[in-house]
Amino acid sequence: MTYRPTVRGRRLARELRRLREAQGLTLQEVADRLDWSRATVSRLETAQTRPRPNDIADILDLYGVPSPDRDALITLAREAGQRGWWTAYADVFTGSYVALEDEASRIRTWDTQLIHGLLQTEDYARAVITAGRMLPGPEEIERRIAARKARQALLDREHAPHLHLIVEEGALLRPIGGREVMRNQLSALAVAAERPRITIQVLPFNIGAHAGLDGRFTILSFPDPADPDIAYVEGTMGDVYLESAEAIATHGDRFARIAAASLSPEDSAHLIAEAARSSP
Repeated sequence: MTYRPTVRGRRLARELRRLREAQGLTLQEVADRLDWSRATVSRLETAQTRPRPNDIADILDLYGVPSPDRDALITLAREAGQRGWWTAYADVFTGSYVALEDEASRIRTWDTQLIHGLLQTEDYARAVITAGRMLPGPEEIERRIAARKARQALLDREHAPHLHLIVEEGALLRPIGGREVMRNQLSALAVAAERPRITIQVLPFNIGAHAGLDGRFTILSFPDPADPDIAYVEGTMGDVYLESAEAIATHGDRFARIAAASLSPEDSAHLIAEAARSSP
């Protein structure tokens, strides 16, 4: 099964690289001393492989890391290696996004075309998946809908993340799935906007040129300050995860500019409710 690194997995990988560099060792030198391949060490430092506590213990012994730091990192390796609920849908979810989203404390997302997956109704999701994925049969479609429902449970947790969604007005008017499906989706969106940890804004048509013209993106933030924000850009040719301070600052500024150009949450809620009522 393909390993999808969690936030803890990424944190462990960063710490392993920091410790190696502090010792002045190259990847090959570490590999030679542990009788591993260079690729094995590299994959651990880039969170491309599931960390095994025994391997992490060996590498920490090489670096001379004492307890309690040693114990804490081995515990982190155990936590990073645990399989999350999403592994049951490994045939649906690709990349690391869902594993990272699952641990986020704040999700900021901008989209020009669609209602965000976390807030999609079942019928709306079915229409989106059917049109966009070009799947061979109904079984595959229903499998993806089940996975999306499991993902949406994130918002019902006791410590649910704060979701800040900005969507272009056109996404409210495009009758995906037909008029009735769209009316029900807009009604559900209006209800979601009343939840305390969900903020929804609409960017109106009359704004013209704006900071979001380059396309949709999401910024994930995490409760532990040791875990930097991640900007996620989804594309048909592959997904991109941006973690550098410069990239995060750029996307954070872009999101703030889009939010400033959008209707307030209150005015957006009125617009969404009106769109639901107006849908024939």
